[in-house]
Order: sequence, then C-alpha cells, then structure tokens
Amino acid sequence: MTNELGDIGFGYRPRAAYATDPAKSRGRLFDEVESPTRTPFQRDRDRIIHSTAFRRLKHKTQVFIAHEGDHYRTRLTHSIEVAQIARALARALRGDEDLAEAVALVHDFGHTPFGHTGEDALNDKMVAWGGFDHNAQSLRIVTRLEARYAEFDGLNLTWETLEGLVKHNGPLMDSTGKSLKGPVPQAIRDYSQLQDLELDRFAGIEAQCAAIADDIAYNTHDIDDGLRAGLLTLDMLKTVSLPGKILEGVRQRYPRLDDVRTGHELMRRQITAMVEDVIVAATANLERVGPRSADAVRAAGETMVSFSAGMAAAEKELKAFLYKHLYRHEEVMRVRAGAEQIVRDLFDVYFADPRAMPDGWREGLDRAEDRIKARSVADFLAGMTDTYALKEHRRLFDRTPDLS
Repeated sequence: MTNELGDIGFGYRPRAAYATDPAKSRGRLFDEVESPTRTPFQRDRDRIIHSTAFRRLKHKTQVFIAHEGDHYRTRLTHSIEVAQIARALARALRGDEDLAEAVALVHDFGHTPFGHTGEDALNDKMVAWGGFDHNAQSLRIVTRLEARYAEFDGLNLTWETLEGLVKHNGPLMDSTGKSLKGPVPQAIRDYSQLQDLELDRFAGIEAQCAAIADDIAYNTHDIDDGLRAGLLTLDMLKTVSLPGKILEGVRQRYPRLDDVRTGHELMRRQITAMVEDVIVAATANLERVGPRSADAVRAAGETMVSFSAGMAAAEKELKAFLYKHLYRHEEVMRVRAGAEQIVRDLFDVYFADPRAMPDGWREGLDRAEDRIKARSVADFLAGMTDTYALKEHRRLFDRTPDLS
C-alpha cells in the first residue's frame, strides 16, 4: 500500500519490538502445559469463544432489546465486530492479532441483561456492597464463575489477556495507589493481589487496539440500528460532521441509490475512515515515543492507539448526537424503564429468598452474610440473557413490563 498510510502490512510482517510476544507471556495463575499447536493468546481466544458466557451474549442487549428484531446488534455480534476491527488495527501496527482479538471478544462478558440499563439498576441495588461494574464482572466470570475445567475455576487466561480486559481503557490508579476513575472494584483489587495486573500502568498495544475498536464499532453500528429502527434518518445525520461529510460523498457518487444501501455505504466508509485515522495517529505516537518493548508501552504514560485530534473531536460530536437522538429517544427510554424494573424486582426477590434461584446458586445463601448473598445474586442476575430475565420475571411476578 503506497497511500498516506504507508505500508500497513497484511499479516506477513514480524511483530514490532513494542508488540506483546506470546513466547514471553507472563503466564497463567495456574500453570499448564502449553499447547504445541497454538500460542498462549490463541488458546485464550479459543477458551473465550467456547465459554458459556460468550454464548450468552447472543441474547444480551446492545441498544435494542434482542427480541425486537433479528437484525439488530446484540452483545455477541457487537463483540465480533469489535474483534474484526481490533485485529485489523493490531495487524497494521504489527502487534499480536490474537491477543487483540481475545481482549475484544471478552471485553463485554460482564454485561447484564438489557445493556447499560441493567447495569445501572444492579449497581444501584449493590451500592451497599461495593456496587456493580461490568468490567469487574467480566474478570469474575473468567477467573471464578466459568466452571469448565477439572483443575481450576474460570478460564485461566494469560496475564496479558486479563490485563487487557481490566485496563483496555487505561490505568485504574496512579503510582501512589489513588483511583483515577472512581473506586477500583473489589474484584479487580482482589485478583491483582494474586497476580499483579499493574493497575497504575497502561495496557499493551493490543488491548489499546481493542478499546478503540469498541468505539469505532458502536459509533457506527448504533447508527445502522437507529436507521433500521426508524429513530434516526439520513437527513438527521447530515448535521453531524463525520457521517454528514461521508453521506454527502455517497450521494454525489450514487445520486439514485436507495436509502438502505446509502446507509450501508455510509457505515462502511465511516469504519474505514476511523480505522485509517487511528493507524496514522497511532503510528505517529509510536514514532514519537519510540517504545522498544511491550513494557515500554505500558510505562509510556499515555495511550498510543488513539484518534487524531480532528477525528477525536468528530467522534465526540457523534457520541453526543447518538446520546440525544438515539440512546435517550423516548421509545428507547420507555423500554429501558421496563427493563430496569425487571432487574430491580428480580434482585429484590432473590435477595429476600435465595431459594427462588435455581440449584447451584442458592445453596448456603440463606445463612450467608448479606455481602456474600448480594454478590451471589448479582453474579446470577448479571449472567442472565434478556430472554431468561423476562422468563424469570414472568415466573415470579403476576405482571411483567412490556418491552415490545
């Protein structure tokens, strides 16, 4: 490739000096014989894909409740789209693609049913016991709650994948131990005592690729879903600088194209524009800082994989637009109110009587401290799909909010 991006590569070049080398992984909490056919990060990715938590994502909300339509994104399809973009970025920057993919695929494991609505409701219910954070819950799932292996709980992922899961959005504390983004969840603190995740440092380049891939994916596919739902229109998008400029180019080139295909052309061009911007900006950052190892990236004191200043401003404008016109649309808010009530009701009934939960969850909780009981209820609730949460509410209550 000879354009302004330079030779970004197509997967044939060796990893850069600053990439995370799977041969030098810091290992797993529980020692295992390594696979003769897969790198440690490929093995992590495979374990993530085969987990129960991964399958549950297919019936968990992204923006629109899963049963509202077969074509809307779910947490599963969102995670797959994030993984595709993360791999593309890692390939271009000569990082380890498999690690970037693993972090992308696992990053939403801890989300509750009904998306951020469920998380907000569960966090409110858990405020007396440390709150609820979906990132910390993802860590609990892959280190404790998945029950698949004879010799350990969780998936026993490598240090690098767990680090990326916890810190893909940046350090959680400064060098003095002061929290940077609110209190560090206890689950993260506890695990870091077992295997130090270096919460005061940045994650490796691959996790940074996964983090910005998440932004690119949802900023684009939420527009697509909003158009499909009729809550957004192409004319509305003309007022927003990033999609508006792209839309103008599409209409000039294809003046007779129908709205559906015009929307798809807009989406794919927007992803391309954002990805290429990140490649250029990240390459400049890496050249300026000059890290010569993965640890040097962690110690750099800044994010290496970022948008340019212009794209960052455009992305911020787009997020504000989506928040106002999509996430806070009256129809979305109506459904959110019902979903919130479902989560609150289920927490209350399980906490009051753990026997309402199925075998494997309720044993011993009738005699447990409130702290332990509440966290167990949160684990059970957070693992639910939208469909199972609705089923449980209908089983336990005479009336269930209509989310259709």
